Amino acid sequence: MYIWRYLDDKSIIKRLYVFWFSLCGCIHCFLEGYFSLNHKTISADNTLLAQIWKEYALSDSRYMISDPFTLSMETVTAFFVGPLCFLASYWHIKDDNRVYILQLIISVSQIYGDVLYISTNWLENFKFTNPTDPFFFWFYFIFMNIIWIIVPSFIIYDSYVNLIKSLKQHDEIIEDKKNS
Repeated sequence: MYIWRYLDDKSIIKRLYVFWFSLCGCIHCFLEGYFSLNHKTISADNTLLAQIWKEYALSDSRYMISDPFTLSMETVTAFFVGPLCFLASYWHIKDDNRVYILQLIISVSQIYGDVLYISTNWLENFKFTNPTDPFFFWFYFIFMNIIWIIVPSFIIYDSYVNLIKSLKQHDEIIEDKKNS
């Protein structure tokens, strides 16, 4: 593919970041964006994206009732976090150090949204899910969402390490300028 030629000289970690943020950008913008824009008609719609949401709704029925929290969360994710993910991919490809601040913002947003998403259902005694169903509850609802807590947690740590390193380099440059 065209974009991958820009990654030939990149480390495996850098390639994984580009993949992760590109994947998240697609999921957030296209899949969750579709939900945000079509939440009222998904149950009657037979498009591929509507079918995906109907399938996912078997693990969380809030998607079929246009639950205000779920709709708000998905809208913010689709129209704010999604585009930032594409920018993060681009900045990783370009080795732009601004990516560390951006991936920190994205990852905190993903964790925050996921924690609220899971906890609002938990606080209502999982009335929108079926905790006894191993596939729809444990795989779709828990596993598929916990990914957006685990991976962003590592990215937050990476952002922290790189931001501290950048600050130390900045301090050294300032100190060198003072001494010269």
